[in-house]
Amino acid sequence: MPTNKEQLDSFLSANPDIDLFEVILPDLNGGLRGKWVTRDKIGKLLKNGIKLPLSTLAFDVWGRDPSALVFDTGDGDGICVGDMRTLAQVPWLDRPTGQVLVSLKELSGESCGYDPRILLSSLVERFSQLGLTPMLASEMEFYLFEAERDADGKPIHTQQSNGVDGGQTYGIEMMQDMAELMHSIRDAATAQNLPVDTLIKEAAPSQYEINLYHQPDALLAADQAVLLQRAIRSVAKTQKMQASFMAKPFSDLAGNGMHMHCSLLNSDGDNAFNNGTDEGNELLQHAIAGCLATMQDCMLLFAPTLNSYRRFQRGSHAPLAPSWGYENRTVAVRVPADKHAAMRIEHRVAGADANPYLVMAAILAGMLYGIENKLAAPAAITGSAYDECEPSLPRYWPDALDCFSQSTFIKEYMGEEFQRVYTIVKQQELDEYDKQITPLEYNTGF
Repeated sequence: MPTNKEQLDSFLSANPDIDLFEVILPDLNGGLRGKWVTRDKIGKLLKNGIKLPLSTLAFDVWGRDPSALVFDTGDGDGICVGDMRTLAQVPWLDRPTGQVLVSLKELSGESCGYDPRILLSSLVERFSQLGLTPMLASEMEFYLFEAERDADGKPIHTQQSNGVDGGQTYGIEMMQDMAELMHSIRDAATAQNLPVDTLIKEAAPSQYEINLYHQPDALLAADQAVLLQRAIRSVAKTQKMQASFMAKPFSDLAGNGMHMHCSLLNSDGDNAFNNGTDEGNELLQHAIAGCLATMQDCMLLFAPTLNSYRRFQRGSHAPLAPSWGYENRTVAVRVPADKHAAMRIEHRVAGADANPYLVMAAILAGMLYGIENKLAAPAAITGSAYDECEPSLPRYWPDALDCFSQSTFIKEYMGEEFQRVYTIVKQQELDEYDKQITPLEYNTGF
């Protein structure tokens, strides 16, 4: 493998016109923070690192620093460490620009416990100690709206409704209507080394889905998911549209999910869930059991905002209880029908508004918990999980926050520091929503 310096030198040689780099730090909400760095200074990222406050990781969704954390710690700096695998052109900008993702470490060089990239990497390392490698792929749904909203502030569809709220799911003609944008997104993904698999028309008007190929590198898979979201948003903006990964833009239409596919490879590179049967082996059962047992504690990671919980409605393909089954889209954890060598789980809980790093981390931590404790999975659901399982996942944001902040599982498998800081961030956001009076309340009160 080439060294970081060799990768950077190769990129600079291949892109002599790039004189500016976006140094991008993904925060706990999946927001992209960082600095612009000129070409002559980008080598500093490798040599000495670039400083940013550690609190940058913990900004809330509105980009405000976490006051409770800042005042407790004095808001000290950390050092940005670049991942040269993420060096890429930014093709939607007029000025030649490059990008690179970074993690944030303590000034001492020690890992920061609430950096989402570092957290995910630490869980992958725990799997490696068992001789296992996670293989992941993401599926992300999103809406494409007009650039401007209506007089009430609501988004405007780019696809006309047929009057019965049908979006022409898998409709090829609907894809043709968005051909220019979809081809531009695909071209941008190619330029950024993002392995796009399929592009799909989804269930609601103006709703689409783009899938990524699986990767035997969880950090790379999460990087690609975050960068694909950025590319979709950015390319849509160049064509006077707005892409939204909001979990539930409309109460009566399908929400945006982010399904994760995950398998494990053994030391020989073979599927560790495969025993030559359609059911899979005991390791698969342990992994599923762990995901189910920890799902309530992780709900705040799968559904991180107030709007996230509007997606969880009966019959909406969003699960309401920890459940699993073979080839069953009503459950939380589905085992898709496929070749035995592709035996995997599809985790169907997270919304597209969730942070891909934290979603993958939560899934891997749950699987690890089940494997290490040899948990037994309950019987697979064969009918509708909505009929067979009583709703038990946290239905409201404050309930999910309580489950997360008090969880011994989160503390032991994802770290006490991460648990504390993420709780601070989400409590700050919840407090802000509690201060807001909605138009419906005024309409009702007057």
